[in-house]
Amino acid sequence: MALQALRDKKLRGQLTVKEKLYGQSAKAAAKAEQWLMPTEGGFLEPDDDLEKTYRVQQDSILKEVDLLSSKKPFDMILPVLGPYTIEYTSNGRYMLVGGRKGHLAMMDMLTMDLIKEFQVRETVRDVAFLHNERLYAVAQKKYPYIYDHRGTEIHCLKEHGKALKLQFLPKHFLLTSINSFGQLHYQDVSTGEMIANYRTGLGRTDVMRVNPYNAVTSLGHAGGKVTMWKPTSVKPLVTMLCHHGPVTAVAFDRSGHLMATAGVDRKIKIWDLRKYEVVKSYPARAESLDFSQKGLLACSNGSQVEIYRDFGGHDYRLYMKHRMMKGYQVGKVLFRPYEDILGIGHSMGLSSILVPGSGEPNFDTFVANPMETTKQKREKEVHALMDKLPPESIMLNPNMIATVRAPKKKEKKTKKEIEEEMDDAVEAAKNIERKKKTKGRSKPSKRARKEEDVLRAKRPFLEQSKEVDERPDKKQRIGEEVQLPKALQRFAKKLQS
Repeated sequence: MALQALRDKKLRGQLTVKEKLYGQSAKAAAKAEQWLMPTEGGFLEPDDDLEKTYRVQQDSILKEVDLLSSKKPFDMILPVLGPYTIEYTSNGRYMLVGGRKGHLAMMDMLTMDLIKEFQVRETVRDVAFLHNERLYAVAQKKYPYIYDHRGTEIHCLKEHGKALKLQFLPKHFLLTSINSFGQLHYQDVSTGEMIANYRTGLGRTDVMRVNPYNAVTSLGHAGGKVTMWKPTSVKPLVTMLCHHGPVTAVAFDRSGHLMATAGVDRKIKIWDLRKYEVVKSYPARAESLDFSQKGLLACSNGSQVEIYRDFGGHDYRLYMKHRMMKGYQVGKVLFRPYEDILGIGHSMGLSSILVPGSGEPNFDTFVANPMETTKQKREKEVHALMDKLPPESIMLNPNMIATVRAPKKKEKKTKKEIEEEMDDAVEAAKNIERKKKTKGRSKPSKRARKEEDVLRAKRPFLEQSKEVDERPDKKQRIGEEVQLPKALQRFAKKLQS
């Protein structure tokens, strides 16, 4: 109906053809999605208003799911070497387990096979996979170490010091650590070069998370602040006062625009990073936070795990609850990519529970392939190294890359520069050659035309010089050059001889 109101027939015809093409492409995309991505994610749905999804227990869910999904939840009771921390690869196939008392193990979660298990015989604080499952970093008692999938020690990173937390940036091949002195380190694992080493100046912290959208590293501090860092900046890009006490956990959603923080003040806050405002706040405590691929938020509190779901407009409400056995203290919660699974590392071992609707049901083999072969892994590693981004590309808004910086207000031309440009324009105007349209010499008319060209060339520069003259100058220092009235001379500063 809107197109019929247009009077321009040509424009109306062009828009009609474009709308027809858009409709055809939308139908083709819908058909391709129907065939290529047939799996749909499903949440727990209550039958009526009185039924609550958070009252549904794991035993009830296991009775209703298929045989393959029913084998994924498990409980490993390892009371001697805990508490445990866990980490998944980007495709969700491999899991790395680290016990506080030196126990390390790697598992294939697709076949539930143990790949390697060994004991380092010293404190293990954190574990992190590098670009794939063949290499991983472990923050041990004195230094971080890098091991391969066979358990062989590859490197000892002494420059990092006593690391408390590790994170890896896959697109930049950077290993990030924060040590007990509050020093933030960035090291390129492809070349071994130390990219940056900064003192945060806000004390010891073991709360660190990388935003998946822009690769900015966020730290939670004891003063309730959250700082955001990049390897090419000595000072934090953003400093936010999030809580009235120490920050205990930080997490980012898949889009990178939402940040969840938890503090000792018993509050969980969800922030919109596009406006740096709180969109939701809950009176709850959390030792660990994690967002799933579908936007579910998992929080651990003592022996209980709570999962929140967005019901629209950042309205996060309680979706599921899971209580561990009495005495178990949950240390870390982490969603497994491309699966409806939540991994839990606690003081007595590790567990895995089913969370319907948490994982992405369809995976892109060019991004992450849980079924990839050895040849595909090798090719993917080569492509990742060729496409490696430099540390300078890390910024709050990555869309600013390849754009032109707007000129600053201070970068205005001086009066001398304006006069030089005006002289060049006048010379160019004088040298303009005109066609001889009249017979004879006609000198007065030619002279008038030249004067008119010169005035036309001078006009914009005269306006610019006028603006420069009208600018408020800095206050002149009162000295010998400025003569004040006798009544005000006693207030003038005397020059030092």
